[in-house]
Amino acid sequence: MADYDLGHHGDREVGEGLVDLAVNVRLPVPPAWLRAELAAALDDLAAYPDVTAATEAVASRHSLPVSRVLVTSGAAEAFTLLATALRPAHAVVVHPQFTEPEAALRAAGHPVDRVVLTPDDGFRLSEIPDDADLVFVGNPTNPTSVLHPAADLLALGRPGRLVVVDEAFLDAVPGETESVAGQPGFAVLRSLTKTWGIAGLRAGYVLAEESVVDTLRSVQPPWSVSSLAAVAVVACCRPEALEEAEKLAVAAESDREYLVSGLASLGVEVPGEPRGPFVLVRLPGADGVRERLRDKGYAVRRGDTFPGLDARYLRIAVRDRETVDGFLAALASTL
Repeated sequence: MADYDLGHHGDREVGEGLVDLAVNVRLPVPPAWLRAELAAALDDLAAYPDVTAATEAVASRHSLPVSRVLVTSGAAEAFTLLATALRPAHAVVVHPQFTEPEAALRAAGHPVDRVVLTPDDGFRLSEIPDDADLVFVGNPTNPTSVLHPAADLLALGRPGRLVVVDEAFLDAVPGETESVAGQPGFAVLRSLTKTWGIAGLRAGYVLAEESVVDTLRSVQPPWSVSSLAAVAVVACCRPEALEEAEKLAVAAESDREYLVSGLASLGVEVPGEPRGPFVLVRLPGADGVRERLRDKGYAVRRGDTFPGLDARYLRIAVRDRETVDGFLAALASTL
């Protein structure tokens, strides 16, 4: 289906000299302790990757058996594995959301139905066709930043249905509330790249029932997860890292509220109740605003490549207050 550019991502908005508000990676560089562990692992690169320790670390972090964990080359690999390994009779993607699930399903030859949520009710979950046997939903959802209650997600469960919940940004929500990790009939996808500034390293994992994990592992390319990514998974699952991630989430929440308040002062509409480290806005002539912001040195993410959105929408990543002040001043002069 060519109605939306499903391959467009925020990194395509970024350019030399631009302040990046288009990509939802919180840290510009990994923290020093993580860089040190990665540097120490360089001498081991002659050996083939082994994700045993990484799998055990994730299992411990989520109090699940290792048989229910699959470490992946970023959360995005998991979408491809699901589309490759499964044979859904009726796949449904809840939009607006990250476009890779639908892109992966279509690339694997599966027809896809869309359930499109609307801003009128804050992009809240609506009914899913009863016969859907594979459902994809984000939480908090990219780009709407809506955090669906766990009870609403669990209500999607049905015998014979796998509900895939993309929780790539849930560690940016204080307390990681509303997670459905470990629930039967659900597969949860997590990413480490957003919080820790390692998008180029590709580190993520799947939490699902053993039969699903085994099915995905059967189609995962050998050694798809690099040695350095495996080291990062272990490091980022330690209690000290989880404590730091919680502090970063609290700070990001405060910074998001600051951004939303500044947008409101400019009369810019923020649909729904944002809970993630990014904000979706709706304003007339948004595409022209985006181009003028580029001229002023700021890159934001266009919204019209997400199914269910149009040229009135932009996504803005949450940054520190100094950066937000500069952006708001540029936006005010642009408007």
